[in-house]
Amino acid sequence: MYQGNTLAQALRAASVGREEATFAVDQDSQQSISYGALWNEAERIASALVALGVQPQDRVAVQIEKSVTAIALYLGTVLCGAIHLPLNTAYTSAEVSYFLTDASPRVFVGDPAKLAALTPVAQAAGVQTVLSLDAQGAGSLSDAAAKAAPIAQAVARGSDDLAAFLYTSGTTGRSKGAMLTHGNLTSNAEALRDLWQFTAQDVLIHALPIFHTHGLFVALNVTLLAGGSVALHRGFNPEKILANFATATTMMGVPTFYTRLLGLPGLTPEAARHMRLFISGSAPMLTDTHAQWKAATGQQILERYGMTETCMNTSNPYLGARKAGTVGLPLPGVEVRVVDGNGNICAQGEVGGIEVRGPNLFKGYWNMPEKTAEDMRPEGWFATGDLGQMDEDGYFTIVGRSKDLIIAGGYNIYPKEIEVLIDAVQGVVESAAFGVPHPDFGESVAVAVVRAEGSELTAEQILAQISPELARFKHPHHIRFVTALPRNTMGKVQKNELRREFSATA
Repeated sequence: MYQGNTLAQALRAASVGREEATFAVDQDSQQSISYGALWNEAERIASALVALGVQPQDRVAVQIEKSVTAIALYLGTVLCGAIHLPLNTAYTSAEVSYFLTDASPRVFVGDPAKLAALTPVAQAAGVQTVLSLDAQGAGSLSDAAAKAAPIAQAVARGSDDLAAFLYTSGTTGRSKGAMLTHGNLTSNAEALRDLWQFTAQDVLIHALPIFHTHGLFVALNVTLLAGGSVALHRGFNPEKILANFATATTMMGVPTFYTRLLGLPGLTPEAARHMRLFISGSAPMLTDTHAQWKAATGQQILERYGMTETCMNTSNPYLGARKAGTVGLPLPGVEVRVVDGNGNICAQGEVGGIEVRGPNLFKGYWNMPEKTAEDMRPEGWFATGDLGQMDEDGYFTIVGRSKDLIIAGGYNIYPKEIEVLIDAVQGVVESAAFGVPHPDFGESVAVAVVRAEGSELTAEQILAQISPELARFKHPHHIRFVTALPRNTMGKVQKNELRREFSATA
């Protein structure tokens, strides 16, 4: 089915002849949605988009709440050969204006509650059609789809044709639109399905947003390829998630999911008995969290590493040693290396820039050929901007972003080596080290620290404990206590925010 459309054909194959099988159970309404209903809705949406003038390679931008219809919209966009462009639901009108102006979509689908503000923004960006879709799947998009006949045939799209744009977070400049192909998404999901042993019997707890590669291209694509089902949550409620453990088999989450679940008294080995796999990504997980989870459930979290431009790159093995603090081994078909500033391969254990090559690698940045050329290396390697190292077993560890590297008096300081020491201090929940301007050394080390509730730990006590383990030039010059570290929607610490706050109060 859907022959000639690389991604759609792959995503549909496992459910052909299983139309009555459950694709999702909405955890708010408890409504069950079959595969047949999902794909019928996707086909009707594809037909409605074509009727609105959407042609192959046109962009369909969406800023909508999570729902089964939102998933059908993604699939319908793929079926009609267009490019799916999901936008973070937290983006302001000004931010949406940038994305719509840059991507020039033919259609914009928005939340009805925000369309009064966003319709003029879309029109100013040249968008031809504005549609609505709410969290219950109602709106002008659904109305148009209900009146349309299912698309007769999926539009042919090959491996190298574009399937989606995802915009980077833009913390080091204006956001870049990463162009992902049918081949990128298909090959990556197939590798993950096989590596993590997903089958039609799996039930995935899905509480991630679907405007991000983790929730959309990892969680959903892998489930669709396997023909499994999802327990669909619109947000993260620890009690509801824990209740799902009795019937689900897998969960994909960010570290924050796991730390919040660890606070529940009902988290026991018996409660997790039905679960076969817990996966974490999108942000580094503390070694302590790994240990606490193993102690509470008897199971070990599998950590992996990916990014907008490449989908997933590495993973700890499903069968074999899962090393806490590492992101595991390269996926089948994906090559990963660590290089120094001159492009030479780093020695084992040496920190350098991580580069990736493989079928998962994006096609480039939309409208930014100069940035694409800057990050692409000869022979197909992509400079990720992440700093890491490889151990004696080939496992990779991420130590930070190159932009977060602190250079003090000409010496390189990697934030993670400071954070690991401070996080081990009694009374510290977590920390984030970052560079701030220094008149003599160029930069000095500042650290934001979250203390445990009731702790009266001082900066002097922290310094006394970590100083013997660090060279003098790595010692923090500033330690500030905060109630929480600023994070984005996927749980990544926003060190640019910390630097901004430090500068404002220094």
